[in-house]
Amino acid sequence: MGRYLIRRLIQAIPVLLGATFLIYFLTFALGGDPVQALAGEKKADPIVAAMLREKYHLDDPFLVQYWNYLTGVLQGNLGETLNGRQVLDLITDAFPYTVNLALVAFAMEALVGVTAGIMAALRRGKFLDQLVLLSTLLVISIPVFVTGFVLQLLLGVELKELGFDFFPVSFNESDGFKAYLLPGFILASTSLAYVTRLTRTSLMETMRADYVRTAVAKGLPRRQVVVNHALRNALIPIVTFLGADLGSLMGGAVITENIFNINGIGGLIAQAIRLDQGTVLVGVVTLLVLVYLLANLIVDLLYAVLDPRIRYA
Repeated sequence: MGRYLIRRLIQAIPVLLGATFLIYFLTFALGGDPVQALAGEKKADPIVAAMLREKYHLDDPFLVQYWNYLTGVLQGNLGETLNGRQVLDLITDAFPYTVNLALVAFAMEALVGVTAGIMAALRRGKFLDQLVLLSTLLVISIPVFVTGFVLQLLLGVELKELGFDFFPVSFNESDGFKAYLLPGFILASTSLAYVTRLTRTSLMETMRADYVRTAVAKGLPRRQVVVNHALRNALIPIVTFLGADLGSLMGGAVITENIFNINGIGGLIAQAIRLDQGTVLVGVVTLLVLVYLLANLIVDLLYAVLDPRIRYA
């Protein structure tokens, strides 16, 4: 196991370098002017603009700029914005909000999605199964921003008028955990539907396996057959999806965070694109790549827990 972990960590280095190089190249290729974006609608002062370009090496060739950024990252410095803020400080301020939102969404996705999928698989062809299939298809078909505004209106406004103030319309840190419930559900809605369908399909296929039929023929209780024999193997593709989706939840929170005015990573990405802050964008992407790599490593280790036949050398 130790050698496997070391090998995976070594493999993560070229992935991280490739991701940062690609996003830095795309940002450079867009050809935006961050100095003019900082000035807004007014024309940037030529003297100030020249000083900023010289200070931040904006006129250097692409490879020189990327090398300067990379050496800074190796020293723990993700760069600096044109207004003097450290990118690491911006990420540190925004990261906790996105992590809390992603964890709430992930918990809903895992608990509700897996439970609904198991119930649908065990009642195949019945009313509950048809209801799950119809509702998940409806959720997948509707864009997230539409779902967000509709639920914000129904649960945040209409219920509040009836005296049920459980879902704040706008994010307020003083509301605590309650502030993350509605945006967390909206962020998880599409993935939750996919997890439900994947769980249903995977468990139905596992229930038709020979070893499950043997367990049924031996007279074991249905609950024991499902929990001890079928479910553990059925969870392997689900764990794979959940692990990959954890990074997607953090990176895909742009729409949800804007709807509920959450100052997280999604809002930071939107602001960086609007102001041509390539350094901020690359720093955030670097962080998200690390989250993806860590999530995938945890998923691979969980395989051995779910299936004892899997061993890593």
